[in-house]
This record gives sequence, structure tokens and C-alpha cells, in this order.
Amino acid sequence: MDVIKPSPRMVRRAIAASVIGNALEWFDFAIYGLFAVVISKLFFPGHSEYSSLLLALATFGVGFAVRPLGGLVLGLYCDRVGRKKALSVTILLMAVGTGMMGLLPTYASIGIMAPLLMVLARLIQGFSTGGEFSGATTLLVEFAPKNRRGFYGSFQMCSQALAFSCGALAAYLLTAHLTTAQLESWGWRVPFLLGILIGPVGWLIRSRVDESPEFLAYLSETVQTGRKSARASFVSLFKDYPREMLSTLCIGVVGTVSAYVFIFFMPIFAKRQLGMAAADVNLTTFIGTAVLLVFCPLAGHLSDKYGRKAVLLPGIIAYGICGFFLFRHFVTAPSFASLLMAQVGVSFFMSFFWGPTPVVFTEIFPVGVRSTGAAITYNIAVLLFGGLAPFFNTWLVKTTGSDMAPIYYVSISVLIGIAGVLLLPVAASLRHSPQVQAA
Repeated sequence: MDVIKPSPRMVRRAIAASVIGNALEWFDFAIYGLFAVVISKLFFPGHSEYSSLLLALATFGVGFAVRPLGGLVLGLYCDRVGRKKALSVTILLMAVGTGMMGLLPTYASIGIMAPLLMVLARLIQGFSTGGEFSGATTLLVEFAPKNRRGFYGSFQMCSQALAFSCGALAAYLLTAHLTTAQLESWGWRVPFLLGILIGPVGWLIRSRVDESPEFLAYLSETVQTGRKSARASFVSLFKDYPREMLSTLCIGVVGTVSAYVFIFFMPIFAKRQLGMAAADVNLTTFIGTAVLLVFCPLAGHLSDKYGRKAVLLPGIIAYGICGFFLFRHFVTAPSFASLLMAQVGVSFFMSFFWGPTPVVFTEIFPVGVRSTGAAITYNIAVLLFGGLAPFFNTWLVKTTGSDMAPIYYVSISVLIGIAGVLLLPVAASLRHSPQVQAA
């Protein structure tokens, strides 16, 4: 297919539309986890702080239940009408869900309606986020030069790291400068209310981007040959690409567990289980996510130069080994220094499989089912292993009485991720995939 090369200016706009818009979306998603302890008190009062926290974390997980549905619906929409329109829809939906959270009255004001409305807001957020990863990543990869797709795709993970970093910084500033009463009264709402800006700002940024040249070329070709229906495209994923679906699903597992254990669960664990100061915990989370922001592009670049497997496999193995020993050191001697060491060390090795993951998820599928394929496998991995990770690990620590329980959960995900990398089709592991060139 003949693909028109985009101008450098439009490439820059595509990067900005994907990275800034995606970061705004994930910022809103991240701050719920960072303020879970406060939200549990205000919206899920129970017989104990532990039961309230579990209810808040279960509500956090509820948003993940609809992510595969959102990924399927928005992925098919993205593959049918275009990347640009789908991304505009996702960012407006996220603004609605986040605005609801920031404005909701608490349980003390409206009773049972408060947690029910919080669940509804999480469902809207989850549906939106289901289509964001695949849509934003597909746009990035399709605007990128073929020999730099790993580098460009890594900006997707940079945007997530930027969102987590900004969320952690906001949480640190609020917890460090407000009293507990101020934080619970109004302080926790500030990041959510700021997040409402994602609607108009994100939509404006994304409205100024052209449609992907590769997608336009695909549409032109399918008009001449007879375009497949959306249902046929969906069915063809499981019929024609079973190995691709399984390998990306497994790689998605190790990626999502790393995020939801070390970025979301670790701060909760450090505060509630080990009694560390909230400000110290939020500061280490900010520094750790900043490390991801710096090293993900390097990992993406290395995957362009040496191949996807050559970066993914050692990155996952090193992360698993490093994570085990640093986590054990932290729970044995909890302190700001040991937590910072764990967050920085783990984040460094996470970068080397986070960076190449977006390009693997997209280039492995042809253009006509690319966004749908990435959305389905990514969101199933997040549903099964990510969304309930904070809830499950909180329960696991309480039930087993072992502070080491979460790292065994991580170790299982590492084994699954290694299997996924080994399952990657040969073409997907090369520096310049023949399948990508054929697209």
C-alpha cells in the first residue's frame, strides 16, 4: 500500500496529541490509587479501616471490569473510522468520570448514593481507558518512521510515567502541606477537579492532528477491494492471529502487574502496613516514576537497534531478580531510603520492558485490526492481573500475615511475561519486522 509520508510538523503534533492527551487521562486514573486511603474513609465507611480500604480498592478494580468492553468498542471504532476520532471520544469520557469524582458528596452527606456514584464514575473511567492505550499507541507507531517505531512507541509509556509522576507530586504536595482534616475535607478533590481540564484541552490538542497516513492508505485500499465488516475484523483476530494474541497478552501481564503493584499498591502498603509517612511515600513514588520517564525512550531506541526480544527478555529477568531482593530489603527494614532504593531500582529495570511494549502490541497486527488487537489483549491482561492487584495483595498480606506476599505475585507475572516474549513470532522480534513493512 502507498503511504504518504507526514510532514515533520504533523509528526510532532501526533506525538503531542498522544503523549499529552494520554498523560492527562492516566493522571486522572492514577490519583484514585494515590488517594485510596482518604477515599476509603469518606465514601466506604465500614467496621474497620481495613474493610473500608478493601471496598475502596475493589471499586478501583471495578473500572477494570469494563476495560475489555471499552477496548473492544473503541478499538473497533478506531479501526473503522480512524485513530483521531476514537481518541477524541476517550478523552471526553475520561473528563466526565473524573469530574464526577471531584464533585461527589461523601457518604456522610448522601449515604449509600455516594459509593454507588463513585462506582459509576470508575466505570466511565474504565471504559474510556480501555480504548486509550491502543488508540494512542497506534497513532504514535503509524506516524513514526519504520526504523524508529520502538522509540516513538515508547512515548506512550512515557506519558503514563508522566501521569503517575505528576499524580505522585500532587499527592506529595497536598499531604506535606495540608493537615489531615484539610486533606479529607477538600484537599483530595483538588487533583480530580484539575483533571476536568482533560476534556477541552485534550480534545483541542487531538483535533489538530491529521488522520494516520497508514490508516488512510488502508482505507483507500479496502474501498477498492471491499472493506471487511467490524465483526469480521474482530473474529479474524482469534482465527488468524492466535499466537500474536497470546504472546502480547502474556507480555501485558508482567507490564500491568509491575505498574499496579509498584506504583499503585506499594504506596498503600507502605502507608497502611508499614506505617510510613504519606509525604515520604508519595515523594519516592514521584522519583521512581520519573526514572521510568527518562529510561523508557532509551529502551524503545535499543529495541529498534537490536530487536524487541533482545531488550524485553533481559529487562523482564533483571526486573524480577532486582524486584525480589529490593522488596525484601524494604519490608525487612522499612525506611525512606530503602523505599526509595526499591522504587528507583525497580523502575529502572521496568523501563526496559515498558519501553518496547507499545510497539510490540501494535506492529504485531496488520493495520485493519491493529487497534482492536492491542486493545483486547492489553485490557484482558489488566483486568485479570492489574486492576485487582491492590485489592488482592492487601487481602493476601492480611490473610497470610507475610509482608513478602506481594513479591510472589510479581514473580508469577515475570514467568508469564518471559513466556510471552519467547512466544513472539520471529518477525516481531526483529529490528525491522517484515510484517510491519508489508503493512
